[in-house]
This record gives sequence, C-alpha cells and structure tokens, in this order.
Amino acid sequence: MTTRKTVWGRMARVMVLAMALGLTAPLAVVAAQGTAASQPPAGQQQEFVPVSELPPAEQLPAAPLLIAAYAVAWIVLLGYVWSVWRRLGKVERELAEVARRIDASQRRS
Repeated sequence: MTTRKTVWGRMARVMVLAMALGLTAPLAVVAAQGTAASQPPAGQQQEFVPVSELPPAEQLPAAPLLIAAYAVAWIVLLGYVWSVWRRLGKVERELAEVARRIDASQRRS
C-alpha cells in the first residue's frame, strides 16, 4: 500500500516532467527550423498584403477555431469540476461513516 506522501511525490514528478516537456518542445521545434524560417522561399511575397486582398484559399477562418478552443476549454473545465464533485461526495460519505462509527463507539462506552 502506498502512502499519501509517496503518491503526491510521484504526481509532483509527473507534473514537473510534463511541464518541462511542454515548455521545451516548442523551443526544439523553433530551433529545428533555424535559419530556414528567416529566409522566405523564392517566389514568396516580401510585403504586407491585407487579408481582404488574399485569395479565399489563403484566408484562415477564425470563428471555427475560436469556437473549438472555447469548447475544449469548457469541456476540460467541466470535466475537472465533475471530478472534484465526485471526489468530494466520496469524502463526505467517508466522513459520515466515520461519524457513525464514532457515535456507535461512544454509545457502547
């Protein structure tokens, strides 16, 4: 049986590892691109072009991406709240059981 301290220690190590990977992965991608990103390919434009003048194939639809981002954020938030709600219910049931046992032991004495 693992102790609470051991479980929290493992969770902390996993979280630190996940954060380290999350922070270093984008840096590795940028470093891999290196100087290729600084020089535009031949035939590519060198000046600013307003979005209204771009062909439809090159315009990025922002609304679906924004809606998807908000949907993911809300789903994650609701999942977290549901998880906390379930765990809180379990703790309340355990506390009620402990209170019942304490009551029963005090009646015997």
